Amino acid sequence: MPRGTPLEQNHFITQGYTRFARALQALVDPDFHPEHGSQARPGWFTFAIHASHEAGKGMLGAALARRIIDMAQGELLSSSAQVYDRVGLHGTLRQDAEKLSGALDLQGLPREASAALGVLLGALNLEPLGDPRTLVSTAHRFARLFFQAPGILPLDKAEALTITLERMLNAGNIAIFTDIGNAAEQYLAWRPTTSAVTSERVLQEFTLPGARPAESRQAFSALLDRAHQNPAPSDFGRIFPGMSSMSLVVTAFALLERARQCPGPDARDTLITVANNCFAWREQVDAVQPAFTPPSLLPGEVSRPDLTLVMTPLMRLGLGSVLWKFSDYAATQQDRDYNPLTSKPTEYNWALFPDRWPALLTAFELGYQNPAALWKLPPPLISLSSTPS
Repeated sequence: MPRGTPLEQNHFITQGYTRFARALQALVDPDFHPEHGSQARPGWFTFAIHASHEAGKGMLGAALARRIIDMAQGELLSSSAQVYDRVGLHGTLRQDAEKLSGALDLQGLPREASAALGVLLGALNLEPLGDPRTLVSTAHRFARLFFQAPGILPLDKAEALTITLERMLNAGNIAIFTDIGNAAEQYLAWRPTTSAVTSERVLQEFTLPGARPAESRQAFSALLDRAHQNPAPSDFGRIFPGMSSMSLVVTAFALLERARQCPGPDARDTLITVANNCFAWREQVDAVQPAFTPPSLLPGEVSRPDLTLVMTPLMRLGLGSVLWKFSDYAATQQDRDYNPLTSKPTEYNWALFPDRWPALLTAFELGYQNPAALWKLPPPLISLSSTPS
């Protein structure tokens, strides 16, 4: 991983996922073309491009918030509008930031702090704040975190919230890429050295640190038997208790090799779906979870799970021309507290795997319904860091 700012590292990671996604898509679909897309179902690495980009938006929000905090040091700011004019913020991002900033003003935050924090979360999806219940709950939770944050001065507290979000997103992004991205790097390096690659040869000859070959073979056999279940197998903790999640990554590569040899598109796409779930399980259970829930409160930060609770109603995943929103997912679920005064999205915490996993599977389903959309790659955020829009 190269050194640099979180946004620069995010740019590197997104480019890496693009390279892996194209190479693996060409494996299952020889007719794949980066500009024209693929007839085969998009793989996990294609989704990872967009997920990394979404994390980058949060890092962009942190970079903008830090710019406001630096600008406000020793300077009296008359309004949030003045602040956003000074940093060149406009368009939808400005409108969303002003909306949240105004709600934080009502919670008693100083103007410069509410302006910085408004843009911090304004880079996410603030559409759910159109529900007054979600707006009030989000502003209240964010304000409570602000007053609990380390530091004496308001700008110090705002910076602690900014640092927490930026570090959490960056740590999770790096952890996933160095884990599953490195697995793809090793697989794509191993494959040309092996003639007549088959799923059986993958299971016999390819391995990764932490993977157990016997487990990978067990999972491959079991998942082939279950592949045509609807929905596709995903509860791997129950199906394979005690199994290393890295063993499932090896299984996923073997499934892609079997998908490549399937006689028809339906069977091929079915196996790609199961492979995607294997990659995603490793991603969510082991790679990214420590970034959301570290064993203790880190110096200079607020509680990451508490901050993620604030963010959860605003979570989204842009998939090219389509958009998955957590608030839409939550609306389809049972009301957890049976209280009409609280909105459903505020009853979840993205930091908790049981809350996150079922929701993510619906994001995959949206992508499967709009496969061409995923090959429209997002514009680089790195250029936006100097001229936010």
